[in-house]
Amino acid sequence: MEVLVRLLALLVVLLVGTGLRASGVLDAGRTDTLNAVAYYVALPALIFISTYDQAIGELLSFALVGGLLVVLFTTAGLAWLVHRRRDTAGRRSVAIVQSYHSNLGYLGLPLVAATFADPVTAIASVILGVVTLVQVPLTILVLSTSNGAGAELAEELRGLATNPVLVSLLAGLAVGSLGVAFPGPVVGGLDVLGSLALPLALLCVGASLEVDLPSVDYGATGSVVALKIVAMPVLAWAVFSALPVDTETFVAAVVMLGTPTAVSTYVFAAELEGDPEFASLNVFTTTLVSIATLFVLITLIT
Repeated sequence: MEVLVRLLALLVVLLVGTGLRASGVLDAGRTDTLNAVAYYVALPALIFISTYDQAIGELLSFALVGGLLVVLFTTAGLAWLVHRRRDTAGRRSVAIVQSYHSNLGYLGLPLVAATFADPVTAIASVILGVVTLVQVPLTILVLSTSNGAGAELAEELRGLATNPVLVSLLAGLAVGSLGVAFPGPVVGGLDVLGSLALPLALLCVGASLEVDLPSVDYGATGSVVALKIVAMPVLAWAVFSALPVDTETFVAAVVMLGTPTAVSTYVFAAELEGDPEFASLNVFTTTLVSIATLFVLITLIT
């Protein structure tokens, strides 16, 4: 019951964000500001505070990285098989990337931090970093090659080097591995900032969601939902059950990979000549339905 109440609270905050956008309170400028605070302050604080007292050898393993890559690329392959005959290149490419590109930063890690103990959160932070390094370039590659967009993959990869998520992860792992001690007030302050990551992220996600019901392609959207928040976590469950990983790693991997489609895929679709309306609908639908699927996942795991 506690998990259900927590997830319903997430839904409420998400819908509050949508309502604030509709009423004009969260206009584009305010949403961008809120997004910047979440992305550059709260989320990095959460990642750092989750990893600063852990040595990298305790969190990162070949089994973890290998399992993540198997799940990610297998889901991407299934997405290509399912969506390869979509009517337009824009819709086809968006359907493929939204079937595997997970919302690990704004929903996955904060949700894990709010639901599970610190060791699970630390591993979830590593999962966020590893998967981000793979799924972002893969998404850019799929969209740009499918739609003939002139994206410079090398430029995007250089941008990853200054990504606050990855920078804070590397900083936390470095501090943990070196055994550097941090003053209590600093840790407490970062902990408070990190606790803001989930509500701020949900408000931003809600404020960015737009749905044009007359243009809904139920078959395409239903396939994205089925692959992203049903097939992908089921595959993660099977893969990590077969790997020599501890319970914390298994829990973190399944929950993180069971998150809905990332909001950033809408931005990529708009920039790389995909189908942004279709992308927005899929973000909204997978986020909404994931409240139920994540409840099932967390209930089965705990």
